Amino acid sequence: MGLARLSLLQLVAGLLLSVGCVRGRFVVEKSSIKVITPPALRAKHDAAIGNFGVPQYGGSMLGSLVYPGKDSFGCEPFDGDKPFKSKSFHPKILLLDRGGCYFALKVWNGQQAGAAAVIVADNVDEPLITMDSPDESTDVDGYIEKIEVPSALIDHSLGESLKQALQKGDEVLIKLDWRESIPYPDDRVEYELWISSNDECGIRCDDQMDFVNNFRGHAQVLEKGGYTQFTPHYITWYCPEAFKLSNQCKSQCINRGRYCAPDPEQDFGVGYDGKDVVFENLRQLCVHRVANESNRSWVWWDYVTDFQIRCSMKEKKYSKDCAEGVIKSLDLPLDKIKQCMGDPEADVENPLLKAEQELQVGRGSRGDVTILPTLVINNVQYRGKLERTGVLKAICAGFKETTDPPVCLSQEVETNECLTQNGGCWLDASANVSACKDTFRGRVCECPLVGGVQYRGDGYTYCEPFGPGRCSINNGGCWSETREGMTYSACTDSLLSGCSCPLGFRGDGHQCEDIDECKEGSACQCESCSCRNTWGGYDCTCPGNRIYLAQHDTCIERNGSRLGWSIAITVLAAVAGLCAAGYIFYKYRLRSYMDSEIMAIMSQYMPLDNHQSNEVHSEGQPLRGGPTV
Repeated sequence: MGLARLSLLQLVAGLLLSVGCVRGRFVVEKSSIKVITPPALRAKHDAAIGNFGVPQYGGSMLGSLVYPGKDSFGCEPFDGDKPFKSKSFHPKILLLDRGGCYFALKVWNGQQAGAAAVIVADNVDEPLITMDSPDESTDVDGYIEKIEVPSALIDHSLGESLKQALQKGDEVLIKLDWRESIPYPDDRVEYELWISSNDECGIRCDDQMDFVNNFRGHAQVLEKGGYTQFTPHYITWYCPEAFKLSNQCKSQCINRGRYCAPDPEQDFGVGYDGKDVVFENLRQLCVHRVANESNRSWVWWDYVTDFQIRCSMKEKKYSKDCAEGVIKSLDLPLDKIKQCMGDPEADVENPLLKAEQELQVGRGSRGDVTILPTLVINNVQYRGKLERTGVLKAICAGFKETTDPPVCLSQEVETNECLTQNGGCWLDASANVSACKDTFRGRVCECPLVGGVQYRGDGYTYCEPFGPGRCSINNGGCWSETREGMTYSACTDSLLSGCSCPLGFRGDGHQCEDIDECKEGSACQCESCSCRNTWGGYDCTCPGNRIYLAQHDTCIERNGSRLGWSIAITVLAAVAGLCAAGYIFYKYRLRSYMDSEIMAIMSQYMPLDNHQSNEVHSEGQPLRGGPTV
């Protein structure tokens, strides 16, 4: 057993060499911490997020800082019943000193004492590091998984300034802000999960598989909707050249020592070998690649969860045959997956595993991947407990506001700020139209699109419908009224925006009143006319038996004189006579023309009598047109 452990340590040394020729790099994700009061300390500072608990990605917390009078290290439970539980509007944020015990134990004791969050001040001036969780062997009470409050490490100088302000009796308000902890460069979130198919590594293996099982639904919804791009990764290292022929390397590595994994039981004589883990890791990489090529990348989540259930190491079912059975059940092309995996015994580089080793080295804003499991979102390492809601919040924080998918507005993560006073946004209660839109980070006041009609405005004090069809929604926000069966409106589709009172009314379009044209003298200007105002118009009446012509604003006689009628009758009679004479002449000319045409046709076929009497026929000669005698 001692030899086995010694060889394992030597392989770990190989891991350090395999990370690259450069020194290992660990990038700390920083979130803003802002001191609100006292004014002399008002400023923004960096704070490294703890790698346990649940950071409120996409959110923030404003709290009152408290520093314990004794046991400022927080290594022992605090006296009393939740002494740091807030009794006012602001939650309590506990400030502790670094040193004396594990970071996680400090935060656990602070949580038990009622603190809403814990800040640890560094004890020396140095670059910030991530407060990581201790080894599972030191967590005898299982408190690490029970930590729910967020935590962060601040630098030594800021910690001293905050403590001095508290000692002087100043109220110190600070704001922990995680809204910008995850960058959002575009409309799609790219995230990756570094895990292992090994399920015998203790609490970390249990945590990663619990997460995969619980997060699968959210992951597949996001992937199918095109909102995210997920990529799984697996850590491997190579065997040092001097140990390639050793039994330890042969049992833990494939491709002649190029890709290795630790022995699951940490005992080379029993159970499964490290090379079994490497080979299954490679298979899972190929499952994702082949599924992705057929636009079914989300099937990887089904394969990993099914493999854990059907092919567990603990049940001695962790095998190639079991894995291929899972592949077939998910209708994945087994031949393509085998081709992707290649020959594990070949003395050549495997392109997929070689790429994985190169990706382990940190680049840009992401540090080296050194622990499992590790989640990276938009190239930033996730910090905190790997659990469904916390990870979903972190992924949702990677979307630009208003572009987050519906799953980010589910009940478990939605803020519902629009439910309280409409979020301070514009609201038209009569039409049930609001400019308040819930987002993952809170809410935005943005004029909405309703029924194909776009509203525009500042979203806070006003919004108005704009464009064609706007009059169909609450009359475009314009005036409208019906009286005596007649409806007038200040909204017309000919105007893309705004309201204009119709003819016969005046006002700003939101309020219109009838114009009394008669009183203002703008109607019925004709001599002796009388004017009566109506709603939206007017009526003009002429005296006697006269008729009013609105087009000319004049009156004409309803009944003409006898002379006029006589002239009219004479004219009509003359016109009628001319029409009759014309008709008779037309009929005569038509009849003559028809007769002449008929005579011409008949003369071609039948001889006239006078022609026949003058003709002399010889004996036996037939008559023209007649039969032969």
